[in-house]
Amino acid sequence: MIFLGPLYQLVAAHYAQRIYHFPLIRLVFYSLDKTLFYFLIFLVLRLFYLSLRHRLTKQWLFWRRELYLWALVFYLCLLFSLTALRNIYWPSQLWAQLQLPHGTINTTPFVETWKLTRGASKFDFLYNLYGNILWFIPLGFSYGVRLKDNRRWLPVQFLQVYLLGVGVSLTIEMLQFLLSTGIADIDDVTFNALGCLVGFVVYLIWHSTRHLLSRVRQNLKHKKAC
Repeated sequence: MIFLGPLYQLVAAHYAQRIYHFPLIRLVFYSLDKTLFYFLIFLVLRLFYLSLRHRLTKQWLFWRRELYLWALVFYLCLLFSLTALRNIYWPSQLWAQLQLPHGTINTTPFVETWKLTRGASKFDFLYNLYGNILWFIPLGFSYGVRLKDNRRWLPVQFLQVYLLGVGVSLTIEMLQFLLSTGIADIDDVTFNALGCLVGFVVYLIWHSTRHLLSRVRQNLKHKKAC
């Protein structure tokens, strides 16, 4: 680890033997460290591009939109680091992972999920279910934020969000199969797509609330002016 190594060693020294699922904590540290490294590379390249574009075109930057983009890139880097690329830090390690025997694929719905309910630890079941949903909520929310045409028929928007969740999830599952970094499970795709839909619903609630509060403030200002 480049950034979080000392902090991880401190946490590991105190809790590695106390927490049964400590490997999951290590994975989070490892993935977050890797995400910070590659996000900083993206940030340097992005700022260089924006500076060059401004010099050539005098085009001003919309910082709010840019910050949304940065947050999305950071989130996607972390998501793939936690899942498909969990054993890979450097690009040179990709080839070594591809030489390993491929992982397994489960195409029967809810078989693995049902097995987890009968396992020794309920945490595995809870993390598999709610973790797969929660990790994809930001994707659905970001789709709403980046949506340019809010006048589309709402069912069409929900279909697009669902397909986005399925597409990203299938990409992760196939990479896990090819890189032997996990089991490609149809249940993960189902829960990921559900999480994406939940994220879009959260965005719709946030957007509607924001719009309503804006109208209330405008009405109050209008009444004061009268």
